[in-house]
Amino acid sequence: MDGSQSIVTPPLPNYAAPLVTRERFADMCGLPIGVITGWCNKGLVPCVSIGKYSLINIALLQNRCLAKEFE
Repeated sequence: MDGSQSIVTPPLPNYAAPLVTRERFADMCGLPIGVITGWCNKGLVPCVSIGKYSLINIALLQNRCLAKEFE
């Protein structure tokens, strides 16, 4: 590959996925993965298991936060 060619990567979508991994959620929140794992184990954040993966349902978490705001 010479200097005149470059690899073009597609831009990230402008929407957030409704499910994210624990690692991605930790990055989004700026917290250590251990804290997020503890929250999942205690049921403090909505998690769903798909195969061998445990994902956090951020769409449901956002709805819960908005509902709590108006109580």
